[in-house]
Amino acid sequence: MRKAIAAAAAVIMLSIGTIAGAAEVKMVGTVQKIEMQGGTATVILKDTKSGNEVKVTVKDDLTLDKFKDKRIVEGDEVRVKYDDGDGVVTIFRKTAGC
Repeated sequence: MRKAIAAAAAVIMLSIGTIAGAAEVKMVGTVQKIEMQGGTATVILKDTKSGNEVKVTVKDDLTLDKFKDKRIVEGDEVRVKYDDGDGVVTIFRKTAGC
């Protein structure tokens, strides 16, 4: 019984560590490349502050439609909020508004 409790506690502690490790990141960057794949898109951005390239995944239909309609294209400056752990975007908007 003690081994089962210890194993369950270890699993819970590992889960909490994983959740705590992922942080939400906000950034402004320039779209370098957009790759559409089925119901998702992989976007490479260049962070305006650091100059680093960041790869994020877009899954929401509204933003995917903006890529398809060319309302957001390479070279556009965007404001992005994404999960640092998996790179999935929660907010993706042009800085000028779109």
